[in-house]
Amino acid sequence: MRLIVTTFAGIVFGFFLGASFPTLSLTKMNLPSSLFPSLDLAYIEDKYSGLSTQALLNIWSSLRRNKGTKNPGSAKIWVPTNPGGAERLAPGIIESESDFYLRRLWGLPNEDLVVKPKYLMAFTVGYDQKKNIDAAVKKLSENFTILLFHYDGRTSEWDEFEWSKRAIHISVRRQTKWWYAKRFLHPSIVATYDFIFIWDEDLGVENFDPEEYIKLVRKHGLEISQPGLEPNGGFTWQMTKKRDDSEVHKETEERPGWCTDPHLPPCAAFVEIMAPVFSRDAWRCVWHMIQNDLVHGWGLDFALRKCVEPAHKKIGVVDAQWIVHQTVPSLGNQGKAENGKAPWEGVRERCRTEWKMFQDRINAAERIYFEAMGIDPPNSTIV
Repeated sequence: MRLIVTTFAGIVFGFFLGASFPTLSLTKMNLPSSLFPSLDLAYIEDKYSGLSTQALLNIWSSLRRNKGTKNPGSAKIWVPTNPGGAERLAPGIIESESDFYLRRLWGLPNEDLVVKPKYLMAFTVGYDQKKNIDAAVKKLSENFTILLFHYDGRTSEWDEFEWSKRAIHISVRRQTKWWYAKRFLHPSIVATYDFIFIWDEDLGVENFDPEEYIKLVRKHGLEISQPGLEPNGGFTWQMTKKRDDSEVHKETEERPGWCTDPHLPPCAAFVEIMAPVFSRDAWRCVWHMIQNDLVHGWGLDFALRKCVEPAHKKIGVVDAQWIVHQTVPSLGNQGKAENGKAPWEGVRERCRTEWKMFQDRINAAERIYFEAMGIDPPNSTIV
């Protein structure tokens, strides 16, 4: 009986004694920090402020037990400055650019390339023009990567040329060079090249030296250029005709009324789309301007100026290195006869339609932009 009374009295005394003390703060207890490694006691106390001291101690004990259990999703990588879609990767593993360098299937990767080409020469070809392409490729040094887009599906026949074994061949029937360029020459794929040549197949190159051409392009600060065209090689713009009294020219005089501004196409800031050469930076802009569904590229030559500034100084024609446009209507033969029209007529009609569509799109896009910015649109638009 005495034991029971003593126990009951102790319980009552302990209850009143505990109730008389203020709430105990873990953060004010003079305990060594080693007892609470990597644990924010202030955070626990704040989060569970309504609990008793014993309850807080129980929470801490539970957290200690769970510390050794790793949560696979607790440590995540998220880098907003990474390329879109790669935010979950550590920046050090990201490879955002590629190239057309051919590599071995053996050995060490850093020993694959004896020479890293600095320029890309891309031709859109049919096998019937093999002599032209062979002559052009034989002018290229080891500084060039050779890329052939085959619109006729004939690729294996090119093996008669030794250089074909080190060229890149891409074959899709009945497509144009701008269709290929939009799909296979993304700026991140060609970023290793200083200059990108995107040429037709019907060009005579007897008077053209690629290395000398690039020297002149660098000398005169051209971001977008083309070789001069032999003046008697058929219809061409005055701007792109070769001159005999200069290395490079950047402006010309056209027929009366053709140029609203001497610094605008076709009197300046203008090259044709048959043999353009782009710097890496200029091509990054031009590629984004090429419309995915407009395959002929008509009208693009008048809009190239939007990708460099000042365009009338950074777009020009190299006279000292010139070519002959043979005007072979190879693409016309890739068309289809419809509604009583010859294949080439349907192709030409599509070219004109695309030119009008491209004009409308770029003018509308610029108008919408300027209106959204509260700016009066400039008077000059593409021709």
